Amino acid sequence: MPLTNPIIIKLNEITTMVEDKSKLSEEEVVEIKSIFKKLVQSGERYDVDEIEFWFENEGSWKTREPIIRIANLSNYVQDKFQQTAHLRIISDDDCGSSCSL
Repeated sequence: MPLTNPIIIKLNEITTMVEDKSKLSEEEVVEIKSIFKKLVQSGERYDVDEIEFWFENEGSWKTREPIIRIANLSNYVQDKFQQTAHLRIISDDDCGSSCSL
């Protein structure tokens, strides 16, 4: 699945945000997770391999470790969101007459 424009915009934001492209700070990791969380909450879906490929070809990332870390973060956030989406509970108000106890 190709990356959509909103995702590419966020990947560019990550590239701009990270000061030292050879390693990620803890603050940057928190912000990157937040960026991916907002993407999946807004309905965006992405292929983690495409995320990794994008960073490898972007040009300013020379060290592979932070690229792999970002790809892993994107995978973690998307998987966590998909798992919790299956566990959301319908409120009693949304249930209607079909939910009698």
